[in-house]
Amino acid sequence: MALQILNNGGIFEINGDLNSQNVFSLNNHFETMLERSKMITISLNKLADIDTYAISAIASLYRKALAGNKVFYVIGQENQKISEKFQTQKMSYLLRRDIL
Repeated sequence: MALQILNNGGIFEINGDLNSQNVFSLNNHFETMLERSKMITISLNKLADIDTYAISAIASLYRKALAGNKVFYVIGQENQKISEKFQTQKMSYLLRRDIL
């Protein structure tokens, strides 16, 4: 399934499969956003699948945001498949249920 990034009221919804073949596009998009924005929220709730390379890339974006004093939320606990993969990689601390 092709990767889509949709802006839904300031929350960037990631749809499709996120893997080593397309994570470069995601990185480019959000690294540019980090330069312009003080806060970024991405949602993985509609993501179909993710691999370990993509999880590492999201963690890297999170660390870059923190280093630049930016807010970077990753919503995705409702997506059980994605949540389990983050837990397997010991990265579940990145996932939030919501931003409220």
